[in-house]
Formats: sequence, structure tokens, C-alpha cells
Amino acid sequence: MSSKFLIEGLAGARTLQGTIPVRGAKNAVLKSMAAALLFDGPVALTNVPQIEDVARMSELLVGLGARVEHASGSCTIDPRSASSTDIDERLARTLRASIVLSGPVLARFGKVSFPHPGGDVIGPRPIDMFIEGFQKLGAEVGFSQERYSVSAPKGLKGAEIFFRFVSVTATETIMMAAVLAQGTTVLKNVAMEPEIVELAEFLNRCGAKITGAGTPTITVVGGALLRSEGATLQTMPDRIEAGTFVLLGALAASELTITDCNPTHCEMLIELLRDSGVEITTTASSITVRGKTPLKPLQIRTHEYPGFATDLQPPMVVYLTQAEGESTMFETIWGGRLNYTQDLIQMGADITLWNPQQISIKGPTPLHARNLQSPDIRAGLAFLMAAAVADGTSQIDHVYHIDRGYEAIEERLAKVGLNIKREIA
Repeated sequence: MSSKFLIEGLAGARTLQGTIPVRGAKNAVLKSMAAALLFDGPVALTNVPQIEDVARMSELLVGLGARVEHASGSCTIDPRSASSTDIDERLARTLRASIVLSGPVLARFGKVSFPHPGGDVIGPRPIDMFIEGFQKLGAEVGFSQERYSVSAPKGLKGAEIFFRFVSVTATETIMMAAVLAQGTTVLKNVAMEPEIVELAEFLNRCGAKITGAGTPTITVVGGALLRSEGATLQTMPDRIEAGTFVLLGALAASELTITDCNPTHCEMLIELLRDSGVEITTTASSITVRGKTPLKPLQIRTHEYPGFATDLQPPMVVYLTQAEGESTMFETIWGGRLNYTQDLIQMGADITLWNPQQISIKGPTPLHARNLQSPDIRAGLAFLMAAAVADGTSQIDHVYHIDRGYEAIEERLAKVGLNIKREIA
């Protein structure tokens, strides 16, 4: 069963208004679910978004033998029945986050087998840092029949590990493996995203000894299985979703308030948009955007947190098509992430692709309705934004990609005035 979105564009009008809530962070909850394998009993998560990637991670955990129960906005994972160490290939190839399971499984059982992870097609995603991290922790690694086999029959041992590149998933995966290792592990040149801080703080509440999360160096003193003892982890708001709604408001709203979010996680975006002429006010948990014209062009370079997030690059490019003058976007994280811009050009955008990682955008240019196919989570949502700005009715196919990261997106956008409906084939 497949779905498509039909969006009646606003033809540049700024008519969206009201409030739109942010759900729990996809990039946080998937790692928290994997971390449940480090516990000796049930782990309860709240503010869990009802998205396809959460469903796939649940299936992966069940495949390992864990019990997973979902209620409205919550999830309880009991790892005590987990016994398998083979991560399902079919499911693992549907999402990149499957790789983070390898750390907890290896730490708990002394071995793990997994395929190369899948997910969005946005450029090469090597896992050499994961493999090297496991080896430095004392594990042996083999590769046969398209699967990696990692084993540490005598347990993992603490080590000093320097990451050649900053990687969120590698940081989280090796950090979790080190929680059950013998001795002290020092991770250097790590990612500093708030999702990592949230995970470390929760693990510490349950018995882990992690320091330095949110800085370039994390130290983990290994120990025994963790105990939640009734503690629950409330998933932080999704900063990428919040930022996307802010951009949509700047383009198509008279006044739009994004609620249930943390504006401090969006500071780079907010400052850029203010420089571009957008009126933005914030409270402790909300962001209000008032669309203004004209919009000034921007020169942006994606960067690891707290820099401009690569996941906000596609919706920002849509925004820049409506700014006056020439903007530039330099994508430093993923080599293939600008491929979607060819579809924006077909909609009327004036975009020049100088190389796989750099484009210039001249605007403002009217966008026109078009039939599109969502290539990945973030570009799919960017297409939805472009359709909202365009004249005419656009159709977006393969919306499963959008559903992977955004809960009931059409329902929330309809409530603030966008004419959008889902059709199921």
C-alpha cells in the first residue's frame, strides 16, 4: 500500500496561520530504543513520535528477542528476553539508525552480526569508524556474505579512540558499547548534538558513568547492566522538525507559532533567518514566525552541531528560492545531498549546481506545481514546502520517506491552513 500527497499551492501568498506542535525527535528516540539493550529490565520512553522509523526499530528489537509495547506516545522495551545477536538484514537496510544496535548488542552478548545499514540515498555512508572503534575496544571483525561479524568473547575493554570525522551515530554507538566495557574509554573528536547529551544523561541516571557529552571528548567508565528503576526518558523535541516548520512559516505564513520545541536547539537557523529579514520571537518552548518581504539572500555552509544542520539544508534551499539576490549553499556532510535540486529547477527555481556539494540560488523565482517523488526524508519534506509555495496542485509520491520522519504531517499542516490531502493507492 502506497500513499501520495496532493498539495494545492498558495502561489506565494502568506496565508498559513495558527500553531503547529513539534513531536519527539526521530534522531533521539531511535538511539534511546537501541540503548534499552544495555538494561537488565524494562525501559520506558515517552514523547515517542509515531513514525515509520520507530516502527522499523521496534521490529528490529523484536527480531532480537526483546519485548516492545507501544501506547499513545509511549514505548516500553524489555530486553530480558533478547537472545539473538543477528540484526535482520531486510529491516536494517531500511534505516541508517539500525547500525546503532550493533554497539549495545556487542556489549551485552559479546558478539553481533549485521549488514551494511540502509536509509536515505544522500551520498556514501561508510562505517569504517564503527568497525575501527569495535576493534580498538578489543573485538575481532569479519566480513562474509554481505554481513559484518564482530566478536569479543572475553568482553570489550576500554580504549582511547579518536574519530577522524565527526559522526553522530559513531559517537552514540561506541559510547553505548563502552558502557558495558571493562575499564575506561575515552572518545575524542566526537559529535556534540543535544541528542547525544540527552542519551548520556539518561544512561547516567540509570547507573552509567559518562562525562563530557556535549563536548569534543567523552569519557565512559564501564560497568554492569543498567537499571531504570522506574525512570522514564521523555524524548526531546525534534529540532529538525521545528526548524522545518520555522522555514515554512517564513515562506508561507502570516503568523505561525511552533510549539513544544526548544528554541536553543535552533539558534543558528533563527539567527540566519533574522539576518534574512524574517521576524522571529521565542519563548522557552515556542517559536513564532511572521513572514516578511523582501527576504535577503544568505551564504550557508552546513556543519556539525551547533552549526547549520545538514538535515535543514533541503528546506533552506527552498526558502532561498524566494530570497532576493544570490544565495549559496555548501553541503559539507553528505556528498550526494544536493541531487534533489534538479526537481526544484523543474519547478522554476534558478539553481546552479557547481559541484556535488555546492550550489547557488538566485531569487525570487515563482515555483510551479509538479509531480514529484520523495527521494529521502528531508528532501521529501522540502518538496512539500515547495509545493506549498507554488501555484497549482502538486503531487508527491513515495511519501513513505516523509512518514519515516514526520508524524501525520498532512494533518498538522492542514490545521494551519494548507490544502493538503493524502491519497492511498
